[in-house]
Amino acid sequence: MKKTRYGIIAAALMLTLAACSSGSGSGSDSADGGDTRPLIATTVSPITSIAASIAGDCARIEGIVPEGTNSHTFEPSPQVAELLSNADLVLVNGLKLEDPTIDMAQTNKKDSTQIVEIGTLVLPEADYIYDFSFPKEEGKPNPHLWTDPGYAIKYAGVIRDQLTALDPDCASDYAANFATFEQQATELGEAVAADQQSVPAGNLKLLTYHDAYAYFAKDFGWTVIGALQPNDFADPSPSEVARLIDQVKAENVTTIFGSEVFPSAVLEEVGRATGARYEDSLRDDDLPGAPGDAEHSWLGLMKYNYSTMVSGLGGTPTQLDAITVAPISSNSAVYPQ
Repeated sequence: MKKTRYGIIAAALMLTLAACSSGSGSGSDSADGGDTRPLIATTVSPITSIAASIAGDCARIEGIVPEGTNSHTFEPSPQVAELLSNADLVLVNGLKLEDPTIDMAQTNKKDSTQIVEIGTLVLPEADYIYDFSFPKEEGKPNPHLWTDPGYAIKYAGVIRDQLTALDPDCASDYAANFATFEQQATELGEAVAADQQSVPAGNLKLLTYHDAYAYFAKDFGWTVIGALQPNDFADPSPSEVARLIDQVKAENVTTIFGSEVFPSAVLEEVGRATGARYEDSLRDDDLPGAPGDAEHSWLGLMKYNYSTMVSGLGGTPTQLDAITVAPISSNSAVYPQ
């Protein structure tokens, strides 16, 4: 039923667009016949940013999920069907993060267009992480690979390969841009590994609202003691809050981390009850700054988040602060706001 509904909506949209151009929403510039570069549709903004870094000026990159939106519950609007019907490649995270968008893409895409689930490709099933927000019985693993520099490099590698297959004339550009991204991400990983040594012993513990750092924590030796957000994205029950308060006290957690995307009065309550500082400014997939700014990028996002976490846990982010966030190429990607 869902696919039929999307197909009808998309057909109606295409008839309307034949008579007049659409002026709002994602896809407004997607059918620009004057630009022959490949059109790449992406979902969450970190993937959009990585794709833009690799593509440079060789391809058009257009995001789908508006920044500051809960990507786990996002339902694409009918306007997204227009973008997907024109896209030459669709890049999604996968791991059950964007199923409604994938359904719409399958219904509306061109026959030649590939839908690439990057996270599903790079993460072996044996390495899936299930946790409080993503319980195994629900069948949806934690999808947040991009918060780990190593996995971000793997994402960039998949994107390079897909773009090269689609547009071999720009293969050397994609390879060069990937090499630069790999260097930047590697330096970022080295910086956080160095700066976390300044965190007092026993303090590398994360209690967050949204569980976005499971793979990072595993690879960098941090401990995720919990996440407040249940798998249905509702507020936690009083008993769950009480359990977290006891855990924070028992483990002497110094700072608990909230999210700009998911403001939480409950975490403030946990902070007051335990004496832990509440830091509410982590950005899970909402890039800092505005589109076009240097810091409005995957690198800017993760530099900010790592620095905030190291500082919040009592460390000094000297190496992270020294990193210059420089764009690999002109960032002309479309980021829905």
